[in-house]
Amino acid sequence: MSIERRMVILVVEDDDEHYELIERSIRLLDRKPEGPGARYELHRAKDGEEALKFLNRKGGFVDAPRPNLILLDLHLPRVMGLDVLKQVKEDDRLRKIPVVVLTVSESEEDMVRAYDSGAAGFLQKPVMPEQFDTLLSTVIEYWRIAKLPE
Repeated sequence: MSIERRMVILVVEDDDEHYELIERSIRLLDRKPEGPGARYELHRAKDGEEALKFLNRKGGFVDAPRPNLILLDLHLPRVMGLDVLKQVKEDDRLRKIPVVVLTVSESEEDMVRAYDSGAAGFLQKPVMPEQFDTLLSTVIEYWRIAKLPE
């Protein structure tokens, strides 16, 4: 089993500070000496509508790569995160992409709805940057080595 594949990650996040923490954590992972394939290609959608355009290669995203992982905030402008998740999981071309909800929400209802809609995980955003690094390192490394269908 090879774990040296490149990860294409779509981060659906409207908050610039949260995105910067995610980006920082992933860039730290990129520095680990794990061989030539341990690279991460990060893309951002600032709202649910933009995420759906990216995933469906519409508008300015006709050449967008297919993500290996989606990190999805719930509270987004235009199209809410749970609606994005539902559309991804109802689309035969996209439904196998793991979607991990990364949110500030502490709502049990949000968590249940996310899992019922097909989320691969539901994680609360940590407050401290070091905790963000640890959380994302664990999540990203898991999905990088997990065997997934094409």
